[in-house]
Amino acid sequence: MTTDHLPAPRAILFDLDGTLADTAPDLAAAINLMRTRAGLAPTPYEVLRPTASAGARGMIGASYGIAPGESGYEPLKNGFLDNYEAALAVESRLFDGIPELLDGLTALGLQWGVVTNKAARFTDPLIKQIGLASAGCVISGDTMAHPKPHPAPLLEAARRLNLAPEQCWYVGDDLRDIQAGRAAGMRTIACAWGYCGPVEPLSWNADYLLETPAALLELVSEVVLAERERQLAA
Repeated sequence: MTTDHLPAPRAILFDLDGTLADTAPDLAAAINLMRTRAGLAPTPYEVLRPTASAGARGMIGASYGIAPGESGYEPLKNGFLDNYEAALAVESRLFDGIPELLDGLTALGLQWGVVTNKAARFTDPLIKQIGLASAGCVISGDTMAHPKPHPAPLLEAARRLNLAPEQCWYVGDDLRDIQAGRAAGMRTIACAWGYCGPVEPLSWNADYLLETPAALLELVSEVVLAERERQLAA
């Protein structure tokens, strides 16, 4: 990958579920608790995991075959969210390599933040419990009037970091992440280490598709150091 004259970021913004953190185990547990209480068999974890980035919509769709707006969806959603809020950081963990990535960004002098569609009632306690409390900003799905793929949450994150949108890169594992990043005028990174895998994002038109947090740190380091060398040579 070439980084010649690629504008260096001043901040890296991240989606949460499937990008920074593996939250699928607790999301799956919340939906399956509903099923077992109703006398239903649990939905296999391998069925639920790929939909984790879609939150309640994904879990309910995979487990019950019901979509938002359909009869019975809202009671299922409310029950699922109540279960999840009561146990949202039992097994959730940062993905391997994420702590090193965040430390590396800080060492480069970059800011980093979280922009998620997860509601603040879940985001705020979760990030404190899984090691993300030092984020420069946290934008939840209900912080702005419109969640991703609308660019408003990303534009608000840039504003809170006192940066122009084009000085930020956005990293996510869902099509909505890439759409939001592009609409906000940010460089976009599709991460294949989360729930989407390496094949699905090929059609998303992200600027980069990376398979590990280490690969992201390598890319950012190359771009930042190349810009600093150009500045010294000027």
